[in-house]
Formats: sequence, structure tokens, C-alpha cells
Amino acid sequence: MYAVTGASGQLGRLVIDALIQKVAPGAVVALVRDPAKAADAAGKGAQVRRFDYSRPDTLAPALAGVERLLLISSSEVGQRAAQHQAVIDAAKAAGVKFIAYTSILHADTNPLDLAVEHRATEEALKASGIPHAVLRNGWYTENFTAGAAPAIAHGVLLGSAGSGRTSAAARADYAAAAVAVLAGTSVATQVYELAGDEAFTQDELAAALAEFSGKPVVYRDLPEAEYGAALEQAGLPGPFAHILADSSAKTAGGALFDDSHVLSRLIGRPTTPWRQTVKEAVGA
Repeated sequence: MYAVTGASGQLGRLVIDALIQKVAPGAVVALVRDPAKAADAAGKGAQVRRFDYSRPDTLAPALAGVERLLLISSSEVGQRAAQHQAVIDAAKAAGVKFIAYTSILHADTNPLDLAVEHRATEEALKASGIPHAVLRNGWYTENFTAGAAPAIAHGVLLGSAGSGRTSAAARADYAAAAVAVLAGTSVATQVYELAGDEAFTQDELAAALAEFSGKPVVYRDLPEAEYGAALEQAGLPGPFAHILADSSAKTAGGALFDDSHVLSRLIGRPTTPWRQTVKEAVGA
């Protein structure tokens, strides 16, 4: 039996859909805080179980019978380490035999503020004694296309990445990698550095936005503090704006670059070209 946390999220939904193409749908467990949000998974034959990080005592029962677990990192930055520890403890209590965890690219050396809780979770996995795979995911190309509309509308793409290159891949590529590992039979502890085959700069991204929209778009590089302030002015909460600005600034130093091609080898095909994802987003 296979289980996926955060199964109603953007990555989780893709994983569930791909997983039930590889294993019997009834052997798939969608773990969600609100079961109503996973009605589509239930409709495809998967089991749906309530799984609430805020109630650690309920987690182990939800994992009853599960042998292989995909722990998709929580979206609640600042609470992730404790939430992930609770899941790992519950998995151990329930007798889960293997855990795959979605970490961050080069977590052991990554300077991003976001990497801190991922490192803590990787250490918790080691301490648990449960065989595990660490899926160190790079950036999703969709992280950038989410801001395509305002960039096109204003003709300016803002950031602090300088000429740093990002090896992004489509969310579906990372989902395919998670399924390849989860649906496999290995119980050997492994670390996978996962990133797109192609890397791009923010100047190249702006040029692609201009090309596909038919409107002028240029990249404007800002100091980190100024970029963070601009994000807050655009309506983002301060802590989240800080995280995005920090991530952008550290991209300039190569924090999100990787040319190992581990992801494409794992999924058995090239990763989705970033320009394709951008083109589809602009068209939508």
C-alpha cells in the first residue's frame, strides 16, 4: 500500500494521478487534511484518509497498512520541521517500511532560508532508522509562470537573481520522479538531486514572456531588500516576500542550478522544456 501526504495539493494531485496508472488504485492512499478536497482521487478508486498535522496523535492510525509513504513537504514554512517530525514518528509507529521525502536541491549546502527546515527533516529521517529516499527538488517552472500576467501587464519582470541560472522543471516532471521512486521496490536509502535539463536566466525568461505574449517585457534586477519591499507592496505577506526575495538573490550565486540530469534519467525522458511551460502559461 502506498500513501501520499498533501494529496490535494498541486504536486500531490499529480502524484496521485500518475501513481494510480502504475499500481492498483485501491492500493493508493491520499492523505489530506480535508477529505472533501480529494473527492477526485476517491472517484478514481484511491482511498482517502484524514491526515492533520495539527493532530499528531491521529497520524499513525491514518498510516495503518501503509508500506511506502511519500512525504510531500508542508506548505507551512516555519512549521515544517515539527510537522514533518510528527509524520516520521507516526510512520515509525505504524510500521511504514520506506519514506520518500520532497526536499530542496542540494539541501546540505543550499544557502536559501527555505533549506533550513528541509535539512532538519533530512536529519530526522536519518535518525528514524526508516529506509528513505530524499527527492531534492529544484524549482518548479510554474514558480515563475505564476508571475507572468503582472510582468506582461507592466512590461517588467522584477527579481534579484542577476545573471544566475535556474535549472527548473515542470511540476509534472517532479511528480513523475516521485512515482518512479515510490512505486519502485528499493528500500535502499538514497539522495536524488532533481532539476531540469535546461537552465535559464531571468533575462531569458523575460524575453520568452515578451515573445509569447507579443508585448514588451524586460527584466529589472533589484537589490534584495528593494525586491522584497516591492513584493510586499504587491500584497504579499512580509515573511513570504522575504523568502521569495532571499531565494531570488541567492539564485545569483547558483543556489538553484544543477546540470546532473538525474531527474531526466529517473523519469526516463527529457524534462519538460521551460519555454514550453511558459508558452502554455501565457496562452492560458
